[in-house]
Amino acid sequence: MNVIDLLLTIPERPTMPLRCKNLPRPHFRQHFHYISLLIMCRRMTDTFGFLLSDTARMLRKRFDERARQHGATRAQWKALSGISRNEGINQGNLADLLEVEPITLCRLIDRMEESGLVERRRDPNDRRAWQLFLTEKAGPVLEELHATADELMTQALLGISEPQIEMMTGLLNRIRNNLCSTETKEVVHG
Repeated sequence: MNVIDLLLTIPERPTMPLRCKNLPRPHFRQHFHYISLLIMCRRMTDTFGFLLSDTARMLRKRFDERARQHGATRAQWKALSGISRNEGINQGNLADLLEVEPITLCRLIDRMEESGLVERRRDPNDRRAWQLFLTEKAGPVLEELHATADELMTQALLGISEPQIEMMTGLLNRIRNNLCSTETKEVVHG
């Protein structure tokens, strides 16, 4: 029996109340409730999107736990990595790159500057903007965090062969590219 057939068998007024015995409920809410139940019948944890999101969440959580042992946070690591790949980037562009609000990044950069990891320099082309550079002190911290990330990935990929990792990486890149091209089309077409 498919979903439509099942929905057609639902009585107009169910004999068993859906929420509260004495409160009447609109007709569409009764059907919505049944549809919701049918949708939830498929285990949410079996869907690709959920597994992908949950795996990324677990990786972030495990990285945070390990990075804290080195006195760093994932946010700091992302900022340090972003600056190392884009020396001289201004705070606004780094905020866009990291997908955080500029004020949030500003506070993070303030703390990292106080720790001696980052240096702000005036942008010669825009006196209102600051360019960001890593200090010598940031090098060993980045190396530790890269080693931490490598150890975590080794643990996460345990028991998965190199060809499987390459295939998975290729598929994830294709999905990302599909989503990027969709985003571009939506922006172009409104």
